[in-house]
Amino acid sequence: MATVEATEHNFGTLVQQGMVVLDWWAPWCGPCRAFAPVYEASSTRHPDVVFAKVNTEAEPGLAAAFEIQAIPTLMILRDGILLVRQAGMVSGASLDQVIEKVRALDMDEIRRDVENSALADQAQGGA
Repeated sequence: MATVEATEHNFGTLVQQGMVVLDWWAPWCGPCRAFAPVYEASSTRHPDVVFAKVNTEAEPGLAAAFEIQAIPTLMILRDGILLVRQAGMVSGASLDQVIEKVRALDMDEIRRDVENSALADQAQGGA
């Protein structure tokens, strides 16, 4: 699967598509340009995963919403839940390992943890 461009317009739909790997980048960023071929190569090794790029210059609202402070930043979401956030470049082997770990997660358990955390936050806010 080819890498897709993530924008404010398609972001909500995009991140609900199973596992999504996001590369937050900017055209002027040297490390971002150096990481691009590693990211593209990983996308060919994992055709069942959506690989998307978010140009922080073109999408400042998304970058602000996700509090992007360094680029490149890599995020992995599964079923719309943010599971990995890593600033800086990673090797292709490291990226593949993280993808495999996320793939192996029990998402029912993750959803329960997220729900329990949200309930705890509500209880604290109401106290």
